[in-house]
Amino acid sequence: MSTYKLYYFTSRGRAEVSRLIFAAASQKYEDIRYEIDEWPSHKAEMPLGQMPVLEFNGTKLPQSKSIARFLAKQFQLAGRDNFEQAKVDAVGDTIEDLLTKLTPVFYEQDESKKEELRKKYFGEELPKHLQNLDVLLKDFGNGGPFFVGNHLTWADLLFYDLFETILAMNENCLENYPRLKQNREEVEKQPKIAEYLKNRPKTQF
Repeated sequence: MSTYKLYYFTSRGRAEVSRLIFAAASQKYEDIRYEIDEWPSHKAEMPLGQMPVLEFNGTKLPQSKSIARFLAKQFQLAGRDNFEQAKVDAVGDTIEDLLTKLTPVFYEQDESKKEELRKKYFGEELPKHLQNLDVLLKDFGNGGPFFVGNHLTWADLLFYDLFETILAMNENCLENYPRLKQNREEVEKQPKIAEYLKNRPKTQF
């Protein structure tokens, strides 16, 4: 029987989409979470000196997106054929574009500059990316609430996870995108996901 260990910090961060995939698949795994002050003593144990890392049957795999794609394929959450998988990846890449533009907001230390970046992001950048995601959901979702093929994939979980953070910063940012709002609501309704969300550790990010 295959064994899975997921290494990350105590936050949701870049490991949470993989945790959501495990939850959706009802797959048991060892969820190893390090506090920040514990990390230096474990850094050398990781292939690239960073996390998340998935240990699968004794071999460690780095890089969050590679981990998520592997797990999604393992548990039939990557798309039902090669072209569906390409569509799922297109959604994932579009979400990554959105995240790339958000990252400078998090890392800016000067509060006045941070607020300026935040206003620009929510006023200019985010609407463009939300429009792109809305187009993909409409084109790929076969009339249903999920991004691809009218069934749950890891693209839905990736979108759900990222927008936990973004909605905490601006709770109204999806008001003009009813399809995207419904997508998140449908993810939350999935029984296995709902159970995981109810019982997981509460963290800010």
